[in-house]
Amino acid sequence: MVSPTVGSKLTLTINDTAFGGEGVARTDDFVVFVPFVAVGEVVEAEVTEVKKRFARARLLRVLQPSPDRVAPACRYFGDCGGCQYQHLAYPAQLQLKHKQVGDLFERIGGFDPALVAPIIPCPQPYGYRNRIMIRSQWDKFKQGLNIGFIRADNRLVVDLDECKIAEPALNEQIRQVRAHPPPRGGIKVVLRIPPEGWEVPPDSFFQNNFFLLPRLVEVVRDRLRQGGTRHLVDVYCGVGFFSLELAGMVESFAGVELDRLAIKAARSNAAARGCANGVFVDGAAEELLPELLARFTAGATTVLLDPPRKGCPPQMLRLLRQVRPAQVIYVSCHPATMARDLNVLCAEGVFKLAQVIPLDMFPQTSHVESVADLRSQLPAPESKPDLPTA
Repeated sequence: MVSPTVGSKLTLTINDTAFGGEGVARTDDFVVFVPFVAVGEVVEAEVTEVKKRFARARLLRVLQPSPDRVAPACRYFGDCGGCQYQHLAYPAQLQLKHKQVGDLFERIGGFDPALVAPIIPCPQPYGYRNRIMIRSQWDKFKQGLNIGFIRADNRLVVDLDECKIAEPALNEQIRQVRAHPPPRGGIKVVLRIPPEGWEVPPDSFFQNNFFLLPRLVEVVRDRLRQGGTRHLVDVYCGVGFFSLELAGMVESFAGVELDRLAIKAARSNAAARGCANGVFVDGAAEELLPELLARFTAGATTVLLDPPRKGCPPQMLRLLRQVRPAQVIYVSCHPATMARDLNVLCAEGVFKLAQVIPLDMFPQTSHVESVADLRSQLPAPESKPDLPTA
């Protein structure tokens, strides 16, 4: 196997798309990753990086385009690192993401890809993001600030005045930042449209797509209804979004979140809705979960997990395997870490994966939200297991 050299130009046929958005090609059995391409295309690319087992290349031109290729809506696409799929028609993006979720669950989790349901599309593939973070960086060549997003190919900032996947109100905020720029480079500015009817502190998490959010809630509600449980433990509950959307379906609930300001907001959101059948506690989920689970009967409890991209800590997965709640609903924007965690939960038949439902909360990008429904396959311990204390 002869590896290519940096700077060499290759004619490549794209035969797959890796999770993250890069096309996969081979030259003399050596893998080459190329961004902004489609499966089946023949392209010319220049090698930019060579590792022991693979290389990366930048796209020079498309020699034989895919029928799924379209003109990107954004003039910064290819330079800005925010989007990976604007060159693909939206139905092709959906097919690609569905395949990628299935592939990851099979390869990392050992699950049958048939368990992955058809992906739920976003009704608005552009202009959907309600939160973005722009950066300022000093450009020594033009002797001025670049204000925008990190580039696709390095850590420099692309200077831009709009984002096609952001809601129009955020683009107006971008123009305001440009009109009144930060005093220096290296400053990050978070722009956000607050969700109507919810108290959300500036740095607390909230789903970034209002247009598909009702369907996400609908999917989680449906899985909870099918689980038939009476209690809910909402882990990584944030400002209480899922807890309060699901509160009417259970006798009681408890939410836990490390962000103290988010918990304070969750309590305010509960009070504003007259919701009194649950509690919100602040602290590390893996430390507080034993106490929360001890409040409820495991066989009548659903645990909802909505962790950060890195997934759940091993301590939490071990605890869930010990307590064995009747149902675990796992919500994640990172199917690889999700598949890894579900593999641990399902080992030795403790839980069984019923279904995975992907939702395209992030059109034009390689990211995808998924909801997984797991059911306990072993009876819960008759006595409380020897759980670690908070």
